[in-house]
Amino acid sequence: MSTKVTKIAVMTSGGDSPGMNAAVRAVVRACIYNNIECMGILRGYQGLIDNDLIPLDSRSVRNTISRGGTFLQSARSKEFRTVEGRAKAYKNFKENNLDALVVIGGDGSFTGGMIFNKEHKVPVIGIPGTIDNDIYGTQFTLGYDTALNTVVEVIDKIRDTASSHNRLFFVEVMGRDAGFIALNAGIGAGAEEILIPEENLGIERLIDSLNVSKKSGKTSSIVVVAEGDKTGKSVFELADYVEKNMPEYDVRVSVLGHMQRGGSPSCFDRVLAGRLGVRAVELLLEGKSNLMVGINNNKITSTNLEKAVKLHHDIDKELLKVADILSI
Repeated sequence: MSTKVTKIAVMTSGGDSPGMNAAVRAVVRACIYNNIECMGILRGYQGLIDNDLIPLDSRSVRNTISRGGTFLQSARSKEFRTVEGRAKAYKNFKENNLDALVVIGGDGSFTGGMIFNKEHKVPVIGIPGTIDNDIYGTQFTLGYDTALNTVVEVIDKIRDTASSHNRLFFVEVMGRDAGFIALNAGIGAGAEEILIPEENLGIERLIDSLNVSKKSGKTSSIVVVAEGDKTGKSVFELADYVEKNMPEYDVRVSVLGHMQRGGSPSCFDRVLAGRLGVRAVELLLEGKSNLMVGINNNKITSTNLEKAVKLHHDIDKELLKVADILSI
């Protein structure tokens, strides 16, 4: 990237996650610190196609660090998936005198950024914002820590009811393709069993595990299920099967749904957003592009966007062992 950067645009794209606003705030203030302009793109790539941009300054992002969601809003753009849509987006990019783009989102958003860069040579830096924590190249994504705390808090409340009524609760959490939330929240909340997409343990093993818990004197149990788990066709069918085979339990299902996405970001997510946002701007000023900023061993790192999209963030096998031991 040879063009001097004097004006950067920032967007949030894909599913929202706590910490996105804090990351936008960090990008804006890092721009101001380096004497460059910053624009906010509303509704992700669709906003760029519609030329829906707003100038951002220090006051524009005041009182946003503690807000969940994204004040820039987010949307999935079918039009941007077309050559014509991206050409229109680039026309608006140039007419607004923009030099570079910071994309806060997940792998789909990064894929869009890579294609935009390839077709129109637009410098792009990605900031990982997704509660699933499934992006390669970073140990933690924005929103993951907040989502974990939300899930653990809810499960703690559910356990109060489970203990009072001799109930078995299946708690479904987000994680269509990855079990990071289920595994870590399950351990943190003391779940008796954790079901994730990466490890299909089978329904009979689940029955055996619950029977062991029952014989050990437990009168209630919590099973945390990632929505992408393959043990049953759905968490409800799984619950029906267990209820038929373990009639001594009063079985209930709780689907946490989108409450996991909301809420004020944790301190960890706010600090992470600040570090990632500042580094994203620095990389663009250094002439870098097609990179995602992340955190590894508490150091801010950068990873090629293609690797971030194509490779997988593997589940920690040690945590699986820990979960198995602690469920006794």
